[in-house]
Amino acid sequence: MQVQFYDTAEDTSLQFAVVIATYRGKYVYCKHRSRATFELPGGHRETGERIEETAARELREETGADSFTLTPVCAYSVTGSNRINPAGSEAFGMLFIAEIQHFSGALLYEMEKIELFSDLPQHLTYPDIQPYLLAKAKRRRIL
Repeated sequence: MQVQFYDTAEDTSLQFAVVIATYRGKYVYCKHRSRATFELPGGHRETGERIEETAARELREETGADSFTLTPVCAYSVTGSNRINPAGSEAFGMLFIAEIQHFSGALLYEMEKIELFSDLPQHLTYPDIQPYLLAKAKRRRIL
């Protein structure tokens, strides 16, 4: 698995958004109903959606956040076969950070719960990707 970062990317190539969210100084991770692992909020872009809208929608749906600030960090790509991309071709996304001020308590769709962590949880859904995303945001001194 190879993760690369870009200052810019063609908007039409951005397929998904991932959000490193914090609440009261802790990282917000989601636990999917059908997995025993944790993941950052995020997901695929819907037709006609701006990538910022994707990030905000996924953050609301997966964490129940209803008040937050959202900031883009950078574009990135992942090359290598995984659950979402079995072919392993280069797939592009946009990394965001968010500071959550309030949760509504409603998790929509596939998420079972959220948990707060001081650092990366041990059991990640995407262990070959998520540590690199967090490290990039920390290097940019955004977190």
